[in-house]
Amino acid sequence: MIRFLEPWWLLTLLPVLALAGLYVWRQFRKRQYAMRFTNVELLRTLAPKGLGWRRHVSAAAFLLMLGALAAATARPSIDKEEPLERATVMLAIDVSLSMQAEDVEPSRIEAAQEAAKQFVNELPPSYNLGLVSFAQAANVLVPPSKDRAAVVAAIDALTLAEATATGEAVFTSLDAIRSVPADGADGAPPARVVLLSDGYRTSGRSIEDAAVAAAQANVPISTIAFGTDTGVVDIRGDMKLVPVDRLSLQQLAEQTDGYFYEAATVGELKNVYKDMGSSIGHRVESREVTQLYAVAGLFLGLIGAATSLLWTSRLP
Repeated sequence: MIRFLEPWWLLTLLPVLALAGLYVWRQFRKRQYAMRFTNVELLRTLAPKGLGWRRHVSAAAFLLMLGALAAATARPSIDKEEPLERATVMLAIDVSLSMQAEDVEPSRIEAAQEAAKQFVNELPPSYNLGLVSFAQAANVLVPPSKDRAAVVAAIDALTLAEATATGEAVFTSLDAIRSVPADGADGAPPARVVLLSDGYRTSGRSIEDAAVAAAQANVPISTIAFGTDTGVVDIRGDMKLVPVDRLSLQQLAEQTDGYFYEAATVGELKNVYKDMGSSIGHRVESREVTQLYAVAGLFLGLIGAATSLLWTSRLP
C-alpha cells in the first residue's frame, strides 16, 4: 500500500491537472476551427497529413512527468510488515554489598558480571534482552530490546549498595517483560528471567510471592548462586559473614520451572533459553520511495523529449 508522508504536497498536482485540462481544451478548439472549412478537399490540400495520434505522445509523457515529480514532493512510501521476534530474557543482577566478597575470584560481583556478559554474547541476537539491578530496591537499567551493547555497558557500570530485594527483582523483571509490544502477536511473549545473586533477602516483597507471580505469568526464573558459606565482607570496618542462600534461590527456580546453578558456565546458561521458542509478531515499516517517483519522472521526460525530436524535430 502506497501512502504519502507529507500529503499536503499533493496540492502541487493541481497545476499539472490544470495544464492537462488546458491541453485538452486546446485540441477541441483546433477541431472546431478546422470544421469551419466546408470544403474538405480544399482542407486536405492546405493541411497535409499530420502526425495523428503521435502528436499527443510527447504531451502525455510531459504531463505524466510533471505528475510524477509533483507526487514525489509528498514523499510517497510503501508500508511493509516486518517480522519481529518477541522472545525476551531479563537479566537480574544482585548488587548488594555482600557481592564484594572475594571467596569467588576475583570477587562475587566481578564473577557475576563476567558470567552475565558471556551470556549476553551467547544469546540469540533475535531475542529481546533487558537488565535489572537490585539491592534495597530493583531498577530496570536497560528495558527489553535487541541492543546488546547497552546491556554490556550497563553490566560494566554496576555499583554496589546496601540490602537485597530479591523478590522485587522478580516483580520488576515481570513488569519489564509485560512492556514488550504485542506487534500483532497474540498473548504475552515467551520469556525467561536469569537472576544472579548470593545473599538472603533483606528488603521488599518476599521471594515466595515473587515465585507465585512468575508462575502465574508463565515466566521461569533461573537462578545462579555466587559465593561460598565462608565469604566475608568489610562493612564500615565490621567484618561480616555472608553465606550464600542456596535454598531460597533453588526453590525460586524449582517453583517457576527454571534452572538452579551454583557454578554457571556458558554451556549451562544455554539451557535457560534453548526451550524458549519464539513469538513472531509484525511491525509495519514505512519505506520511502520518493526516488522511484523521481526516476519515473525522469524516464517519462526522456520519452517525451525523444518522441518530440523524432517526429517534430523539436523539444516539447
